[in-house]
Amino acid sequence: MGPIRRVVPFTELGRQDVARVGGKNASLGELTNRLSAVGIRVPPGFATTADAYRELLGTGDLRRLVEEQIDRLHEGAPLDEVGAAVRSLFLARPLPEPLRDAVLTAYAGLAKESGRESPDVAVRSSATAEDLPEASFAGQQETYLNVRGTEELLQACTRCYASLFTDRAVDYRERMGFDQLSVALSVGVQLMVRSDLAGAGVAFTLDPETGFPDVVVVSAAWGLGETVVSGRVDPDEYTVFKPSMKDPALDPVIDVRIGTKRLKTVYADTGLTRTVDTLDSERGQRVLDDSEVRTLAGWAAAVEEHYGCPMDLEWAKDGLTGDLWIVQARPETVQSRRPATTLSSCRLTVTPGEPLVTGKAVGEAIGRGPVVALDAPVDLDRFPRGGVLVTGVTDPDWEPVMKRAAAIVTDHGGRTSHAAIVSRELGVPAVVGTGDGTRILGHGLAVTVSCAEGENGHVYEGLLPYEETRTDLADLPPTRTRVMLNLADPSAALRWWRLPADGVGLARLEFIVAHQVKVHPMALLHPERLDAHDLHLVERITEGYLDRGQYFVDRLARGIARIAASRWPAPVVVRTSDFKTNEYAKLLGGRPFEPAEANPMIGWRGASRYYSEGYREGFALECRALRRVRDDMGLTNVIVMIPFCRTLREADQVLAVMAEEGLVRGENGLRVYVMAEIPANIVLAEEFAARFDGFSIGSNDLTQLTLGVDRDSEALAHVFDERDPAVVRSIALLAARAHAAGRPVGLCGQRPSDDPDFTTILVEAGLDSLSVAPDSFAAVKRHVARAEANPGTGPGGEE
Repeated sequence: MGPIRRVVPFTELGRQDVARVGGKNASLGELTNRLSAVGIRVPPGFATTADAYRELLGTGDLRRLVEEQIDRLHEGAPLDEVGAAVRSLFLARPLPEPLRDAVLTAYAGLAKESGRESPDVAVRSSATAEDLPEASFAGQQETYLNVRGTEELLQACTRCYASLFTDRAVDYRERMGFDQLSVALSVGVQLMVRSDLAGAGVAFTLDPETGFPDVVVVSAAWGLGETVVSGRVDPDEYTVFKPSMKDPALDPVIDVRIGTKRLKTVYADTGLTRTVDTLDSERGQRVLDDSEVRTLAGWAAAVEEHYGCPMDLEWAKDGLTGDLWIVQARPETVQSRRPATTLSSCRLTVTPGEPLVTGKAVGEAIGRGPVVALDAPVDLDRFPRGGVLVTGVTDPDWEPVMKRAAAIVTDHGGRTSHAAIVSRELGVPAVVGTGDGTRILGHGLAVTVSCAEGENGHVYEGLLPYEETRTDLADLPPTRTRVMLNLADPSAALRWWRLPADGVGLARLEFIVAHQVKVHPMALLHPERLDAHDLHLVERITEGYLDRGQYFVDRLARGIARIAASRWPAPVVVRTSDFKTNEYAKLLGGRPFEPAEANPMIGWRGASRYYSEGYREGFALECRALRRVRDDMGLTNVIVMIPFCRTLREADQVLAVMAEEGLVRGENGLRVYVMAEIPANIVLAEEFAARFDGFSIGSNDLTQLTLGVDRDSEALAHVFDERDPAVVRSIALLAARAHAAGRPVGLCGQRPSDDPDFTTILVEAGLDSLSVAPDSFAAVKRHVARAEANPGTGPGGEE
C-alpha cells in the first residue's frame, strides 16, 4: 500500500473515482477531462479523498464516539439529537495536519492559476455513495460559497465533514440501507463563478415533472444558485426541444416562462453571502437570452449522451466575463426510475369550486387532509400523519415531516426547489410557489391538493372525492384504426407522453388564447378602440413588448409547440380558433370587436372570420404563430385544421389568406385538414377533398346541424343522438367519398369514450382515426381492438 493521497485536482479525476472522491467531485473531474472538447466549461478545483476522511475518522477516538451515537439511534434515540451530537464531534477537532497542509498547498495552486492571492472558492461536500443512479444524496450535505483565505477554507472543510451527518443524510442512509460509517466524504474546492453579478440555476435533460425525455428544462434566477436549489425564488424556466437542437438553423426554445425572482443571493461584505431583494426591473427580465439557453441545453444534452442517462446539472453565469459554466452534474434519480409501461393518473370526480390558492404542480397526484401550518420543523409526534403541510419554504430539516404529509404547499419555490425535489422522491403531491398559501390556508382547514390538472396545482376547500387509475400500457392491444388524443392545455401535454397514442387528433387554439394569451387579438392590434380600463390591463399584460401582436404570436406559438413536441414525430392536428362571438367578447378587450348575435352557434365563427375585415388581422397572427412552430422551431408534425367551413368559396378564401401569411399547403410538408361538421361538408365531400388533405368529423356539430337540434337544449336532449341513422349514414358516406379521393377521415369527440357501440359503428364505417381525451385513451383503444376483431353494429346504425 502506497502513501495516502489526500488531495487530487479535478484534472486527474473521472467518473470511475466515485469511491475515491464521491459522485459530485468524480463528475466534475469527468466533465473537466472528457467534455471540454465540446466546449463545456468547468471551474478548476480539487477534491479531498475518501482516504483523507478515513484518516480524519481514525484520529483519536472519533470513530468510536461516532459509533456510539449511531448505536443510540438504533436503540431509539431521537434522530435530531444523534445528528447534532455527531456533528459536534467533528466540529470540535482540527483537521489532521497532513490533510491541512495538502488542502492549503492545493489552494495555493488555485491562487496561482487564477492570478489572485486569496481567490474566492466554493467548498462543496461530495459523499462516496452520492449521485448514484439508484440513490440520490444530493443536497444532504453542506456547500459554502464565497470562501476566501486559508482560515475560512479550513473551517468550511471541517463543516463539510460534519455535514455528512445532517439529520436528512443520516435518515436517508438508514432508509436506503447504507452503513453510516461506510460512506465517506470528499470535499470539493472550486473557483467561484461570479454569478452573484449575473445568474445561476439548474438544467434537467428531461422534464422533471413528467419524465418526458425529448426536452432540456433550464431554470434560472439572479445571483448565486442557492435561491433556486433551496426554492426561495420562483425562477425563469426555459424548455428546449432536443430534436430541433440538431439543426442550427432551427430555434429549439419552445417555451419561456418568466418567474418573479424576488430574491437573489450575493456576496456579503462581511461573512460569505447574503440574500437581498431583486430590483423591480430584474423581476420581469429574462436571466438568459435564447442563445445562452441553447448553449446550456447543448451542454446538458452532451453530458447526458456521455453518461448514458438523464442528468441534473447546476450552471452559473459569470457577471464579469459573461461566460457560462457547469458547476455540478449528477444522474437524475426520480423520473428515470419510474416504470415506463405503467401510467398512473388521478382526477377529481366532482367539479371543484374556485381554488383557494394556486401554484406550480409537483407530481400528478391528489392529496387531502387538514392543513398543518408551520413556520419551522416540529417533532414528528406533533405532525399528524396525513396532514397537509403548509409553510413558506422547506429545506433538508423538513424532510422527516414531509414524509408524513398527504400533500405539501409552499409560498415560495419553483419546480427545482427543495420542496419540489423531495416531494417527487417521496411521491407526495405538492403545490409550490403559491405566494400566499400560509396566509390563506388556516390551520385545521380541510383541503384537497390537486396536481392532476396540468402544470398549475390547486388547493380546494373540503375533502373532494377523486379516483386514481393505473394503466399497464404493455397490455394495450394494437389497432389498425389510429387512436389519438384531444389536447387543449399545453401545460398538461407532457404528462401523457407515455401513452402509445398515434398523435394528437385535436389541439384547440382557443384554449391557449383564453388561458395563456388572455387578450383578444384585435385588441392587441387596435388598442385605440379600447376603453381606459381595458387598455391599462392590456398594457400591463404585454409589458416589455413594443409589438403587441408579437406577444400574441409568442404565447400562441409556445403553447402549440409544447403540444406538438409531446408527440413528435407523430401528427398533431391544430385547429385554428373556433370561439363563437359571445366567447370572443369575453376575452380582455373583446367587446368592441364582436357583434351581438342571436345564435352564435351558427353565427360568425370558424372559417368565415378568417378572411373577413373584422378578424383578418387576428387570423394573420394565428398563421404567424403556426408558421413559427413549423418553420422556425422545426415541429413540422403540425397539421393545420380549419373549423366550420361552410362553402367551397370559403375554403378557397381561407387557403388564400393562409398562403399570403406563408402557410402554403404542400410547402415544407404542410397539410391542411377541414372539420366535417356541416352537412355541406358531406354533400360536397369530393370538392372539399380537392382543397384539403383530410377530414376530422366534429360529431356534436354534425349531429346538431343534421337533426336541426340545439345541442344545449334540455327540452330536445332526447332527440340529440350521434347514433341517429342520419348522422351515422353521413359519417359512412363521408368516409367512402374521402377515401375514394385518397383523403383520411377521423373523428374527435367524447362519444367513443362513453359508448363502445358507437366506436364499433365508426370502425365499421372505415374511419382512419379516433381522437379522445387522454384519460379515456386506454378504454377506447380496447373498444377499437374489440370492434376490429368482432364487428358488431353496421354503419347504418341498426341494432
